[in-house]
Amino acid sequence: MNYYQYNFVIAEPYRDILLAMLSELPFDTFEETPEGLHAFIPEPDTDQEAIAAQLSEWQQQWPFQYAVTFIPAQNWNAVWESNFQPIVVDDFCGVRADFHEPSQGVEYELVINPKMAFGTGHHETTYMMMQAMRNLSLAGARVLDYGCGTGILAILAAKMGASLVDAVDIEEESAANSIENARLNQTPDIRVFHGTLDAVGPGPYDVILANINRNVILESLPALYAMTASPGVLLISGVLQTDEDLVTTQAESQGFRKTESRHRGAWAAVVMDKS
Repeated sequence: MNYYQYNFVIAEPYRDILLAMLSELPFDTFEETPEGLHAFIPEPDTDQEAIAAQLSEWQQQWPFQYAVTFIPAQNWNAVWESNFQPIVVDDFCGVRADFHEPSQGVEYELVINPKMAFGTGHHETTYMMMQAMRNLSLAGARVLDYGCGTGILAILAAKMGASLVDAVDIEEESAANSIENARLNQTPDIRVFHGTLDAVGPGPYDVILANINRNVILESLPALYAMTASPGVLLISGVLQTDEDLVTTQAESQGFRKTESRHRGAWAAVVMDKS
């Protein structure tokens, strides 16, 4: 698939806000840069006139510049390979591409080739999800990765000993990328579904991982509660700190109970129990 790459130059205080706003548009992949960020959108979903109008409106609120580049499908690997650097989440987990040297001094190593899917650990939300997963006992657990992107969280859950791991994403490219990365990490038993939560089935799951965005999480809370085992855990991110109270209140109205939250940049990750 062909993509358009939007290259944003924006100061640090405004980057997370812009990223959160862009995530409400059809952009499906983001990459932080020293000057700002890159946002990628599939060509079929690109209404450049509408996007330009929206960006112009936002420029009245935050100072930024941007340029647009067309990327043919065959050039995508070269784009991300030139920018993807290995990361380490504390001493718990290392994330690298298959052309990097192995990580040292970590409990788990993940090899991720992201293609056009979101999730390499570089973004604050994925990083916090992995940090929070460290505190969960996943041995023998049934786990769902909702909005799996690259499959990074599902793969980590499998490596942590989960007995069943399902992953689902509404983007066909993401589901395909998750399957590829699961095989790359010798975790081929992960079941990957293309679609919404309905594609997965009723559960129940001991742990549900949902690193998506505020609106999708809010809309999905009734289904997520029904699919969470009792006792069980819902771990969410993709939520700005400014939206944390809203999401938490809605989740608690369903029957969840907030037990932990963490923050990185402008983002929040929240752990909730179902008793």
